[in-house]
Amino acid sequence: EVQLQASGGGLVQAGGSLSLSCVVAGITFDDYAIGWFRQAPGKGREGVSCISRASGTTYTADSVKGRFIISRDDDENTVYLQMDNLKPEDTAVYYCAADQWGLGSPQQNQYDYWGQGTQVTVSS
Repeated sequence: EVQLQASGGGLVQAGGSLSLSCVVAGITFDDYAIGWFRQAPGKGREGVSCISRASGTTYTADSVKGRFIISRDDDENTVYLQMDNLKPEDTAVYYCAADQWGLGSPQQNQYDYWGQGTQVTVSS
């Protein structure tokens, strides 16, 4: 069974930081690009940051560039999203997803497996 377990969300004040983790099981982790996506209340889901296999390439949305950093640890089957200088507009449910042979694209329809999400709430 494929599992993507996102964790690390919570409530933080504007300007604060959170570190999200996505632990993956049931697939050959090295074969997959991993992406972080988010969905704010009343809005569609959007790509936040994605990383290809072996950390070859990354994508970061303009809205979070300079504040969020994605990384992966293939020994731990885990992808991280370090989020600094958080803003109220970052409030959303954050999901991780896996794309076999992917290049770290933010195109959601390329992703094969999705986790259940973790809530991030940023207060002003």
